[in-house]
Amino acid sequence: MSAARESLLKAAEAALCARPWPAVRMVEVATAAGVSRQTLYNEFGGKEGLGRALVRRAADWYLDGVDRTLAAAPPGHTAAERLAAVAEWTVRAARARALVRALLTGAWGPALPVPPPAGSRYAVGPGELTRAARDRAAAALPQEPARRCELAVRLALSYVVAPGEEPGERELLRLLSGPSRRAAGR
Repeated sequence: MSAARESLLKAAEAALCARPWPAVRMVEVATAAGVSRQTLYNEFGGKEGLGRALVRRAADWYLDGVDRTLAAAPPGHTAAERLAAVAEWTVRAARARALVRALLTGAWGPALPVPPPAGSRYAVGPGELTRAARDRAAAALPQEPARRCELAVRLALSYVVAPGEEPGERELLRLLSGPSRRAAGR
């Protein structure tokens, strides 16, 4: 990625954190990035292209975080503990970044860039992101079935959609560890 493109994306992210997307001005993004407006237009084609790139960047940031979380587990951590860490990362990421929350839930508000159209290069939605996180977890934890990896991500999404207390690792471990003894007898 070119240095100008990276600077423009960082400046656009900062602008989006400060105000709603409709109020973000291209000239302000270019100035904050230290490049000309023409460079911004050359890189993204316009505000819509910049918005699509921001959405893709948010998806990549989330998935990179999934990878980092899976890789950062201390020696001896069980697969369930690593899945719980991914679930906690998902909740924290969605709370910290509105674009990640929109990508994971499909709930786009007027303060965000318009999501890329389905089938476009930048298109990614809740289903694709959930599958990507599941596949990354399943690859990192080959002893775990993909359905259990998906359960961890979907469980975290339930906390994103219906916020409550941030899930703690013990609660997530309990939910991920399988059926309880009481439930098995029913």
